[in-house]
Amino acid sequence: MLDMAFNDGYTETELSVSNAAPVDENKLLQKHQILVKRIVNQLRAHATTHCSVEDMQQIGLIGLLEAGRRYGNVDDPQFPAYAVCRIRGAILDELRRLDWRSRKTRQDAHELNDVTRDLMRSLGRQPTDAEIIKALGTSEQDYYARLNASLAGEMQSLDQLLENGAENHIGDSYDGVSHEEARISLESALSKLNQRDQLLMTLFYQHDLNLHEIALVLDLTPPRICQLHKQALKQLNLYLTA
Repeated sequence: MLDMAFNDGYTETELSVSNAAPVDENKLLQKHQILVKRIVNQLRAHATTHCSVEDMQQIGLIGLLEAGRRYGNVDDPQFPAYAVCRIRGAILDELRRLDWRSRKTRQDAHELNDVTRDLMRSLGRQPTDAEIIKALGTSEQDYYARLNASLAGEMQSLDQLLENGAENHIGDSYDGVSHEEARISLESALSKLNQRDQLLMTLFYQHDLNLHEIALVLDLTPPRICQLHKQALKQLNLYLTA
């Protein structure tokens, strides 16, 4: 289950990354650029005209190179998880710097959420896409743009839940034992989700399906998938902090 989220293993070795030796950057890119692709796929909902997917890939590659320079031994089995944190941090820092969602975009996303909730209360069920579009008085294209903005505001990577358990150990020293404990805890928390939510997480994080593709697989609307994803992440956080 969710192999992509857990393929970065750890040993009990504590490594220093502050005095890293020079690395072969061509070798680093050839061996580990798949990490950049994975993270960009998970953050692609945040892409805008100001920071495209291609821009995110370039920023991620820079983050990978910086991780290699800091860490040194890029063949070490602990390096991928260290690099993931550096790559994601570089991309998110740039998105924040560019203020990736304008005020109007945020307002449109909030309006979509409000209209969807009002329809759910009045209809007693999850509204269809057509019903939401009609209530908004907008076009299908604008509706999906709002939906993507709403999703980008809520989505966080499952990997981040794992990385949060280790990011306090990234710096002058890196403790793989703590990260391994966090990984085991997350696996246990995932097993407590119902089968539908486990499938949703698998489709999004392992198979890289987008919001609309997952909606088709589960025979649900995209807003419902967004809602279920958010609820599943909340449940995981509760299990992890219990």
